[in-house]
Amino acid sequence: MKQPLKLLFICSQNRLRSLTAEAVYQGFPGYAVKSAGTEPGARIRVNQGHIGWADIIFVMEKNHGRILREKFGKALVGKTMICLRIPDVYRFMEPALIDELKAVLSGHVEVPP
Repeated sequence: MKQPLKLLFICSQNRLRSLTAEAVYQGFPGYAVKSAGTEPGARIRVNQGHIGWADIIFVMEKNHGRILREKFGKALVGKTMICLRIPDVYRFMEPALIDELKAVLSGHVEVPP
């Protein structure tokens, strides 16, 4: 049986955007998913274990990618990191956020219905 593709979603606080993305993909066949945040007060703060686990890392903003490169540079070698360019203007599970996530992610991975 084929291993699921492991997706890691990163935002600042892991309360709105990345947590929504994780919820959208939770249980979707063919994917394993986690989310984390870059800031000290994040619900779950990204660590080297998250980076090592992931096949694809999706960051919501360019700044998140910069932070990951600064903190986990060596661990990112050979990893695919994609910036989704989704601003911090949404609430958790807001339909507009889900629509934007699906639209941007559809160019990279299969999207849940």
